[in-house]
Amino acid sequence: MAERPGRKPRKPRTAQVIRTERLTPHMQRVVLGGEGLAGFAADTCTDHYVKLLFGAEGVSYPEPFDLERIRAEFPREQWPVTRTYTVRAWDPVRRELTLDFVIHGDEGLAGPWAVRARPGDTVRFMGPGGAYTPDPGADWHLLAGDESALPAIARALETLPAGARAHAFVEISGPEEEQEIDAGVPVVWLHRGDRPVGEALVEAVRGLDFPDGRMHAFVHGEAGFVKELRRLLRVERGVPREDLSISGYWRLGHNEDGWQASKREWNARIEAEQEGAPAVAA
Repeated sequence: MAERPGRKPRKPRTAQVIRTERLTPHMQRVVLGGEGLAGFAADTCTDHYVKLLFGAEGVSYPEPFDLERIRAEFPREQWPVTRTYTVRAWDPVRRELTLDFVIHGDEGLAGPWAVRARPGDTVRFMGPGGAYTPDPGADWHLLAGDESALPAIARALETLPAGARAHAFVEISGPEEEQEIDAGVPVVWLHRGDRPVGEALVEAVRGLDFPDGRMHAFVHGEAGFVKELRRLLRVERGVPREDLSISGYWRLGHNEDGWQASKREWNARIEAEQEGAPAVAA
């Protein structure tokens, strides 16, 4: 058997902060630009994402920055860590990449960085990745998620053609977190308050009077409620897998490193529980 070719080394891009904006009390926008974005493209999917690279505190890396070399020569605890963010907007003419960050004070890594970011600051990232865009052949669209999915949901709504039928639900902490979205489809804002994350969202989608015809759905956010909505759509409603973009962006009690390490096993277990499919080893 012929050997599989090795994976092509991933080369990080370098960009500079152009400007920042506080959209809501818990959402910070950072716009990136610079020569490092030459050849970047994020216009085929509405859920395009990039993985920001954050170096270990107090560690200097050799230039030119080479992630493969760093992982080969530095101890693991000194490797840069990644945080994944959806592309809110990409302007190829101005070469500007817009990212929106959910922030919770000093909690986390990327959120505090976004708050402190100033024009001229440098950031490295990998990407883009992505797989979803609203199917123009669908009869109607369902988009549901929490704050972490808001950039992708907003971008999807903005791309829908005039007259497209869609139901969009976004769960946020309260009315102060609502945003203006330039789309022909209104968003149903669900104010969480003191309720558990996702409870209001599951309730709203379950209570929806589903229109006739083929649905194309985008459901992302905290893994617990995504599990419940997957059961509703895939098992109870019988929506085909190919008509569902559904995944946990994050999970309560886990940082991104821990969640990404366990996500494949979690997804396989949920699929086995809900559909009787064989579990896949992580």
